[in-house]
Amino acid sequence: MTATTARTLTGLSSTTADGVGASPRRPDGTLKATGEFAYSSDLWMEDMLWGATLRSPHPHARILGIDITGALKVPGVEAVLTHEDVPGAKRYGLEYRDQPVLAFGKVRYKGEPVAVVAADHPETARRAMERIRVDYEVLEPVGDARRAAHDPECPLVHEEGDLPVREDYRQSGNRVRHQPIRTGGFADAAGDADRERRVLEELREQADAVVATEYEVGMQDQAFLGPESGMAVPAEDGGVDLYVATQWLHVDQRQIAPALGLPQDKVRLTLAGVGGAFGAREDLSMQIHACMLALHTGKPVKFVYNREESFHGHVHRHPALMRFEHGARADGTLLYATLEIIVDGGAYASATPAVVGVASSLGIGPYEVPNVLVDAYGVYTTNPPCGAMRGFGAVQACFGYESQMDRLAGELGLDPVELRIRNAMAQGSRIITGQEVEAPLPMAEMLRRARALPMPPERAERADPRTLPGGVSGTTRGEGVVRGVGYGVGLKNLCFSEGFDDYSTARVRLESVGGEPVALVHTAAAEVGQGLVTVKGQIVRTELGVETVVVHPADTRVGSAGSSSASRQSYMTGGAVREACAAVRAAVFALARGRGAVPEGTDDADLSLAGGNLVSASGGVLVSLADLLADGTVVEETREFHHRPTEMLDPTRGQGASHVQFGMCVHRAVVDVDTELGLVRVVALDAVQDVGRVLHPQQLAGQIQGGSTQGLGLALMEEIQVRDGEIVNPSFTDYLIPTILDTPPMRIDVLERPDPHAPYGLRGAGEPPTLSSTPAVVAAVREATGRALVRVPVRPEDILGIER
Repeated sequence: MTATTARTLTGLSSTTADGVGASPRRPDGTLKATGEFAYSSDLWMEDMLWGATLRSPHPHARILGIDITGALKVPGVEAVLTHEDVPGAKRYGLEYRDQPVLAFGKVRYKGEPVAVVAADHPETARRAMERIRVDYEVLEPVGDARRAAHDPECPLVHEEGDLPVREDYRQSGNRVRHQPIRTGGFADAAGDADRERRVLEELREQADAVVATEYEVGMQDQAFLGPESGMAVPAEDGGVDLYVATQWLHVDQRQIAPALGLPQDKVRLTLAGVGGAFGAREDLSMQIHACMLALHTGKPVKFVYNREESFHGHVHRHPALMRFEHGARADGTLLYATLEIIVDGGAYASATPAVVGVASSLGIGPYEVPNVLVDAYGVYTTNPPCGAMRGFGAVQACFGYESQMDRLAGELGLDPVELRIRNAMAQGSRIITGQEVEAPLPMAEMLRRARALPMPPERAERADPRTLPGGVSGTTRGEGVVRGVGYGVGLKNLCFSEGFDDYSTARVRLESVGGEPVALVHTAAAEVGQGLVTVKGQIVRTELGVETVVVHPADTRVGSAGSSSASRQSYMTGGAVREACAAVRAAVFALARGRGAVPEGTDDADLSLAGGNLVSASGGVLVSLADLLADGTVVEETREFHHRPTEMLDPTRGQGASHVQFGMCVHRAVVDVDTELGLVRVVALDAVQDVGRVLHPQQLAGQIQGGSTQGLGLALMEEIQVRDGEIVNPSFTDYLIPTILDTPPMRIDVLERPDPHAPYGLRGAGEPPTLSSTPAVVAAVREATGRALVRVPVRPEDILGIER
């Protein structure tokens, strides 16, 4: 993979070689490459027990009785627990406490936990689990998301009175949240269906081109390679210590403690090695179960899900049903847009309310549209639960609105890139919620740069069959292979939105160790593979001018750092580390003044820390930090970093400054399609992205390439297939993800237009590539085949025009 950049690191010069803007080696990189890295599944303690989970065989059923006597008779079994053994709150959840710790009353999806077992061997635990008898009364499944959203006769997944009411989410029936947005002519008619219909009819008459299409996005899995795992250890104080792979230590703690009937300070979490996340580890899996069994038996309890269980044990990307309509004038100027989007949240709410907020507010994309009508719904069904995944609601909408841009360009006879440029948002524009884009948003420039990137070589007449669709299988010799080019643009919110008090905490300590200044940084931020440990070290080196930085393991013994999601950790934890460093630096200046190391009259603005020394711009080195701290003095500061406030979208017109920051990526995809066999090879997937400021060039390239590859997977191959509430492909044999053979060369053109509100001017970079890569690939396949392709992933039969 190659990368070209437009990087200029003005104002980011570091006092050390491994500071901000450099690409120091990751401390975990070699260990992961050689297989020596310790993941959560590698945890081990003497006398530990193994946990196993009994899961529902039905998507929807009433529980009439549970008999555990057979399981308790299995030699080696030390505990079998059901909902009756939950010591505290029976339910938990990210936003709603709607999910049972262990099912009671009824089950709402196939794979829901009903009982847990602890035994001296994992096979013993599994055998005992099979001897638990559960009497079910099977109920009608609720599998149709559209029916769940709109049919008042649809059976309820959650009975009335079972759930907390959120008036601001307009929750009712099977709806978790309904979020409308109305602008322009639709704003005055908001809530009056007849008036809204008349406004739409008038706008249709004014438009020179109207395109209306229904789109569908399948259920995608995060497909992390490290399954859910962890170990709970009972403590002498009656509490529990949990070592677990997660994305958000403190939100886990907040949900676990009430279920155990313990105060939060008695539930201590430490991050274990994480084998990927991508959103799925925001929700709990085995955490409460392991802690319950550990407290019940008085012994450490370890869980490791197998791959099939992992597919049932975590949330997935919400599948979506969408209907878009766009109207435009002859010159391509957008006149209006409407959208209905229904996202299937499955059995429990998880992050569905927030996903609806993102999907609605960014539903029309980065385009200037004066009249907009959006209705976004998140619904309960008895399908597998869905929650956070990279892109978080914006991915689904992006496939729809970018497909619409291509269709509209075709109707008007315009170049698809030019149509996008004519309607492009920029700094000072307002998204459809009325919020102003205050930071640079060079969309038109990015589109032109993407179009200008060098194209891959044309396919040779006698190309190596391995470079054709079908790859190493040698499926084709080139007959019927057609090349296509497509573009995609995605707009993504970064950090948490809609009034959430999002913050991160960092503790930084500076001392002299062995005659050398050493800094220690302690946060609860989860390193899930994104390279945050490296970035924290870079910031400390830059701000304190020391070479040796120790990063403390992430745990709950320091304040919350929030979630490793929403492209927020470099912004939020990076901001907290920077502020804690600033406080340490100020304390060092005061200490040096108190000891006479700073000449009288020297202003703090004249001082800095560089090369392990306290330095004056006018007087050079004043004192080494090692000497200043040689008497054992320790300087330690803890700081919280909060971003600027946001607000909830209003429930009627969807107006409000709900987001912190926006990120954008533009993709150009080049594909070869065998139009006779329905096979696709992505030849190139090039990206242009504005990241504000680059902190670590190598890791940035990895984030853009990784996000692009996940988008490619959604476009062509990745889908959890659900039939009658059952996942029918819960393995990496049948759930397909891109391998290195499917991943094309990627040119990366990076722009740096600093965000004035963000630390170092940075802009989160991990999610935007996942949005725009999917529609770019599908657009290229459309150009090659002439097919409409309204659903992802695109299947061979779609390319061949075979009805499903």
